[in-house]
Amino acid sequence: MARHRSSAAPLAALYAALIVYASLSPFTGWKQPAVVPFFGFGQMPWPQWWTGFDLVSNLLGYMPFGALLFGAQVRSERAAGVSAVTTVLAGAALSLCMESLQNWLPQRVPSSVDWLLNTAGTALGVLVALAVRALGGVDRWQVLRDRWFVTRSAGGIALLLSWPVGLLFPTTVPFGLGQVWARLQEMAASALAGTPWASWVEANAQELLTPLSRGAEWAAIVLGFLAPSVVAFSILRPGWRRVVQVPAALAVGLAATTLSTALNFGPQHALAWLTPAVLPALVVGSVLAAALAFVPPRGAAGVGLVVLTALVALVAQAPADPYFADSLQAWEQGRFIRFHGAAQWVGWLWPYAALVYLLTRVAAREPAP
Repeated sequence: MARHRSSAAPLAALYAALIVYASLSPFTGWKQPAVVPFFGFGQMPWPQWWTGFDLVSNLLGYMPFGALLFGAQVRSERAAGVSAVTTVLAGAALSLCMESLQNWLPQRVPSSVDWLLNTAGTALGVLVALAVRALGGVDRWQVLRDRWFVTRSAGGIALLLSWPVGLLFPTTVPFGLGQVWARLQEMAASALAGTPWASWVEANAQELLTPLSRGAEWAAIVLGFLAPSVVAFSILRPGWRRVVQVPAALAVGLAATTLSTALNFGPQHALAWLTPAVLPALVVGSVLAAALAFVPPRGAAGVGLVVLTALVALVAQAPADPYFADSLQAWEQGRFIRFHGAAQWVGWLWPYAALVYLLTRVAAREPAP
């Protein structure tokens, strides 16, 4: 039987990108330091003070990276010892680069303690992955994956695992990921400020960002819930497994959106996102997903292209809520700013990554049974 490509590889790459974002955000105020630093320990002084949150976040923040990178190498049949050493070195090198680059950011403070904790976190992640491997977790996962998923499903699994992360950044429409056009228009207006095209960009932005009608909002919720289901159907083997996926996706989506609302608006408003239009839309989305559960994988990928295209077209027209934007400022200025930004990027890019992936699934040749 053909071996699957490991989903740990794309997840490790995604997590490395999130580390870069968390280490260098907000990417503003770049300034040439008095002495051009060399990438090394001399540019990471011992901090004068630190908090328990800083210690724990720097240690635990690199653990998933270590576990995923080690798992990706082992799954590619590299020796465990070699994989462990290269993973720790990769984590140390990544942290060294991030701490050195922070010399150009006045808002960030490079620290040798951060580098040590990041490296230790990578090593701790490797130890956890080694323990899971020694207990037979990798072999059991391989058996489970052979039973549930078709071959070449690594990218789809990575998309499904990252979908709840994108939901943790609240959207103006529940499940409406991909609302990046407003930010692109803001960037274009800023870049063209003072030119004859600036007024055209601003006028075009105001014309596009009109409030969604109740029907359009309802359709966006349905499509937003269908999006992960059609991705799952393109990699799940036909049968009862796909039917089980529908309530599982619903439970994950409800939990992630409720958690997001609680983090941003307070626990007392955790269910405020459940407007009268949401529940009927989720019921219709669940029925449609169950009906699509028996479509062949390539057909599900084709349906997914239509669903995701319609989704991004609808959410691109949804305007930002001023009250919603103001309510996020406290969190953006707090200690969760880096996590907040990472979840935001995942939510912005997830539908477009899913579109590219489903396009490859449609164009790919079906493997022999």
